[in-house]
Amino acid sequence: MNRKVIIIGTVVVVVLVIAIAVPIAVLTGKKEDAPSISQRAAQVLEETPLVDGHNDIPWQLRKYYMNQMENVTLDKSNPEWHTDIPRLRKGKVGAQFWSAYVSCANQYKNSVRLFLEQIDVIHRMVDKYPDTFTLATTAQDIKDAHKAGKIASLIGVEGGHAMDSSLDALRMLYDLGGRYMTLTHSCHTPWAVCLRPEFLLCVVSGLSLSCMLDVIREMNRLGMFVDISHVSAKVMRDVLNITEAPVIFSHSSAYALCDNSRNVPDDVLKKLPKNGGVVMVNFYNDYVTCRKDATLGDVADHIDYIKKVAGIDHVGLGGDYDGVPRVPTGLEDVSTYPKLVEELLRRGYSNDEASKVVGGNLLTAMEKMEKVAEAKNNVPPFDVYINVDETCRPALDGL
Repeated sequence: MNRKVIIIGTVVVVVLVIAIAVPIAVLTGKKEDAPSISQRAAQVLEETPLVDGHNDIPWQLRKYYMNQMENVTLDKSNPEWHTDIPRLRKGKVGAQFWSAYVSCANQYKNSVRLFLEQIDVIHRMVDKYPDTFTLATTAQDIKDAHKAGKIASLIGVEGGHAMDSSLDALRMLYDLGGRYMTLTHSCHTPWAVCLRPEFLLCVVSGLSLSCMLDVIREMNRLGMFVDISHVSAKVMRDVLNITEAPVIFSHSSAYALCDNSRNVPDDVLKKLPKNGGVVMVNFYNDYVTCRKDATLGDVADHIDYIKKVAGIDHVGLGGDYDGVPRVPTGLEDVSTYPKLVEELLRRGYSNDEASKVVGGNLLTAMEKMEKVAEAKNNVPPFDVYINVDETCRPALDGL
């Protein structure tokens, strides 16, 4: 047989096979579909630990149980709260900064003791549910926990009054697992101004900025995030001018979309690429829409906005669950994070961009922060006494 005839015959057979196979595939539904939005979201959350910057369940443990963990049942659904283990699992939470918080009413009184009690209850919560939680203090710990199918549990110290203007106390908070400290809460400290101007600043002239420098450089040395949620816009700018390590806003949103002073103004957002920090978007309605009502889409708008102004590398999630009375429709509790990921993908985010938002950016910032601390291994602790005005507390504690 002629070779040309063989080639032509082979081509004809191939064409016939394709012509027959294509309609059969269509009719039988065997054509490979593109992954659905929900499948893509599941993949993102499987590959990247979802890291939330702020959850106040430890405060609820104090409020309702006085930290008596034997009476707590987080492994069962609790509709009174936003958080329990079944819903954390459903929400694919990979890592959580649990907030150690006590009221500013305790400042200059017993705040250090009460903060220690809140750190202790976080440790005991983790110990009570070892199949679910594992204590984490590094970015690698978060990754290891995710691979092991556990929720990495980190400690965030919410309020500079936790250290009572003592760098010695700050170091102990770090040793107990604190990996960020929010410089203020709803009260000023002698070295940092909170966002509420009606509070009088108990401070001698010139103390605030110089002592804030001491606090920040010690946090940089230790490897502890400087958290600038709750602070004034001026303090945000001052911190970014001082710190050598990335900062976080553990639970704040975009000021341009909701002009609440808890949120981050544009000029600060624009400084984040140089710093490497992350704004972890808050879900509290009043900080999302400046109204009592909000939706999941409104939260996604804040993520979009921070992405536009600061860049995709500088936005994360800080739900503030169990610390606020109102959360958006669609984000009712910790089980709903996958819905938010789906919304981002629906808006055109790539899987890689969504991964950055859910946890990748925080991990990158934490690794950079840890490298700053590692480079300071030979730097001794800063042996500075913050001499606070006696109207706040006795300068030498009576000694």
